[in-house]
Amino acid sequence: MKVIVALSGMIIPLLIFYIVLSGLWAKVNVYEEFLEGARDGMKTVVGIMPTMIGLMVGVGILRASGFLDFLGELLGTLLKPFGFPAPLMPLAIVKMFSSSAATGLVLDLFKEYGTDSQIGLITSLMMSSTETIFYTMSVYFLAANVTKTRWTLSGALLATLAGTAASVVLAQKMCGL
Repeated sequence: MKVIVALSGMIIPLLIFYIVLSGLWAKVNVYEEFLEGARDGMKTVVGIMPTMIGLMVGVGILRASGFLDFLGELLGTLLKPFGFPAPLMPLAIVKMFSSSAATGLVLDLFKEYGTDSQIGLITSLMMSSTETIFYTMSVYFLAANVTKTRWTLSGALLATLAGTAASVVLAQKMCGL
């Protein structure tokens, strides 16, 4: 175990050292290339900033207004026969938009139900098996200038549904239900 810990601490510095040496070996001005990449990265950050702010503000408004809880209770009662607990519905909705906002909900769920409860297990599994669909699509498609998304949204929603369903089934198995 100590070898893995020591190796993991050296991987990033060794990778950077390898990249710099490879660039020098190929007679590339590594510093200038680094600065050009940093400039491009800053342009990307500035370009996607309005989208990120809009998503964060929207999720904050939905959560503060109580609409998210109302929608969660409404949809949660519909999904209860399938084993999906109603308190997880706001998390399932928010996770599609913002992972950091979802993390706040996760902490609230852990405080209320505990980490080893069925709701805590489903929460943990759901956070690791679903994606921030709308954030990812808006940020990465904007950064890459993708205009034709084709089946991305429907595929991502289907994958999220599958990840959520798998979370419920696995947590039930772990809890012996």
